[in-house]
Amino acid sequence: MASNSTWTAKQNKLFENALAIYYKDTPDRWENLAKAVGGSKTVEEVKKHYEMLVEDIKHIESGQVPLPNYKSTLSNGKDYQIMNDEQRLQYLKIQ
Repeated sequence: MASNSTWTAKQNKLFENALAIYYKDTPDRWENLAKAVGGSKTVEEVKKHYEMLVEDIKHIESGQVPLPNYKSTLSNGKDYQIMNDEQRLQYLKIQ
């Protein structure tokens, strides 16, 4: 199978969902994760993608990456903040 280092949004979502299913001690974890993204990624690509995700989380948790201030507008025109920085960090820690 040809190697493809780019990941689509759909592949990322499938990968994230599979991480919730296949824990660290799951037999054949990496093979299962590769299959979960549609079989378009090799085991090595999945491992590399996971390592990059872990590094991203480390940078976020250490404060090296500023978190965006997401805003959304309700139908009545009032703005509200979906999650503040502390809530986002807490959410990432429990994932």
